[in-house]
Amino acid sequence: MNGNVSVLVVGMSHRSAPVELLEKLSMDDAVRDEATSLLLERPALSEAMIISTCNRLEVYCVATSFHPGVQDVVSVLHEVSGVDMDTLRGYLYVRYAEAAAEHMMEVTSGLDSMVVGEQQIIGQVRRAYQEATQKGTVGAALHALTQAALHTGKRVHSETSIDDEGASMVTLAMEEALAAQGLGGEHPLRGRSALVLGAGAMASLAATHLGKLGIGRLVLANRTRSRAERLAEHARQAGVAAEVVDFEQRGAVIARVDMVVSATGADYFTVTPGDVAKLPGPLTLIDLSLPRDIAPHVGNIPGMHLVNIERLHQRVTQAASEVEGQARAIVEEELQRFTSEQRVRDVVPAVTALRRHAAGLVEEELERLRGRAPGMAEEEYREVTRTVRRVVDKLLHAPTVRVKELAVTSGVVSYESALQELFNLDPTPARSVALPASDLPRSDFPQ
Repeated sequence: MNGNVSVLVVGMSHRSAPVELLEKLSMDDAVRDEATSLLLERPALSEAMIISTCNRLEVYCVATSFHPGVQDVVSVLHEVSGVDMDTLRGYLYVRYAEAAAEHMMEVTSGLDSMVVGEQQIIGQVRRAYQEATQKGTVGAALHALTQAALHTGKRVHSETSIDDEGASMVTLAMEEALAAQGLGGEHPLRGRSALVLGAGAMASLAATHLGKLGIGRLVLANRTRSRAERLAEHARQAGVAAEVVDFEQRGAVIARVDMVVSATGADYFTVTPGDVAKLPGPLTLIDLSLPRDIAPHVGNIPGMHLVNIERLHQRVTQAASEVEGQARAIVEEELQRFTSEQRVRDVVPAVTALRRHAAGLVEEELERLRGRAPGMAEEEYREVTRTVRRVVDKLLHAPTVRVKELAVTSGVVSYESALQELFNLDPTPARSVALPASDLPRSDFPQ
């Protein structure tokens, strides 16, 4: 990513925004196509790819400069979602240049997910890239970054045990729930039913685990019904009976299930004491969200057993931190490799131009020599030509090798100085930026 253009990421996720706002910005295929086309019509943007999932909306693009690029992306998000500028400014985050590359690698590795290590996101990034490639909206910069990020994600999943982190949380919760009901055996939930609220990574893990435990019937509900429908279809393909109900009907369903699992990430309680106070029999509830989905007072009602991920989280934090450390070391290694390759790639055109310029000067001087020494023998002329060219090649060898070394090993200041000194170039490398959009000037958010 050279001094003229750099990758820019503008987005929001479960870490920065409430689920209701994420749903407003969520894009189906048609909206994503429209938004991508609008992005490429903007003067500061030349490539674009959009990742839209339950838990994140991120625009990856190539921008000629930082602030105009942010302005163009935010304007398009406002246009396609209808969300006002002040709200966008309050919840969006921005990554630019090297910080953008690092962010994509972390996302693809599952390090930025609600469930650390979940594998759905690497497939979602791959699909977004494939769709953008088919539509011709991805160029050399996004291609190189996405391939590097997918490679990083594969390494993290294959070289660490990060895949087990989210699953272990669900497993612990289920084990405690089964113990509370006095259930055991190979398929302890055979003939029983469960309500799963949510359709993201944690809800998907819970539904899969319930199926392995022999659950007889799943009832699924999510604010965006289509996502619950997809999860239900996956359950049916695995041989588990599943139905979908509207999210607003979840209270009525609770009375006819044996277990409730909530994993929505909402900023309000999906299950309250009023929803369970009058139930005729016992009920086990599993809260897999941070912040909590299920009101803590539910656990105080007779017959209600509440398993809370907040408490379970303490049991796996130490192991998880070790695995995350290993994963981040891989990300750091791959980021260094990627940025080094990009810096070398950036200086190659300048090196080529310098050598071409030098070759042109050699030819001019040799032609001048012919004019001034018409009596020079052909063999002497050829020997002079070889000598001059060898001298120029030797003079250029050291600085061209050195500038590539500097591009790989140096920071921005040294890299900039080397380019300006050896090639007399004006553009400077893009500075890495990672910050919340609220820290940007209001001029980046036109009213």
